[in-house]
Amino acid sequence: MPPPTGAPRPAAGPAGEAAGKRRRIIEAVWRIAAERGLHAASIREVAAEAGVSVRAVQYHFADKHRLLVDALRLLHDENERIARSRIRFDPADPRGLLRDVLDEFLPVDAQRAAALRVFAAYYARSLTDPALAAVFLPDEHPLEEMVAAILAAARDAGRAAPGLDVRLEADLLVSAAVGLSGDVLHGRRSLAHARRALAYRLGAIFGDGPGGAAER
Repeated sequence: MPPPTGAPRPAAGPAGEAAGKRRRIIEAVWRIAAERGLHAASIREVAAEAGVSVRAVQYHFADKHRLLVDALRLLHDENERIARSRIRFDPADPRGLLRDVLDEFLPVDAQRAAALRVFAAYYARSLTDPALAAVFLPDEHPLEEMVAAILAAARDAGRAAPGLDVRLEADLLVSAAVGLSGDVLHGRRSLAHARRALAYRLGAIFGDGPGGAAER
């Protein structure tokens, strides 16, 4: 799995070395999850992938569950940081903003494709691991709420269809992007097709017809 772009470098000294080793262990979890599934991420396999001893993994993480949870949380944080650096926030162009947000769900490049494969592995594991599910599937829905807020601002400004149920549309858009991303990863649909499908829905929302001028 390619490392996140512009990942912060650990500080020098013993504390930095410990942080660097912890980071290598977590990145090993990501690579194993992306390539073989989370079930393959045993402590021994993670240690071998990270190039450290089993004792080192056990020193930095109390148990396997803590390792998996910390790796998931760091991946969420890294993805959010990278997404913020890529998304062009322009309140005057809500459709373009939503297009960029939805693009973060698609395997547009190697980094996003690898991250999506890791998240898919976590999702599969969460179906039979309630403790992990509690972390992977929190009660809050920040992504859907953000999309709903963008849609609400556009509707209230007269830029989107009047009477639009922004929460339902947000659920549909996010779910569609997630579902399409899985098909692209499996090779069942092309990235271009996924983008066209999302552009089609955005065209209906913003009242300029299927796809509209912003289709790529």
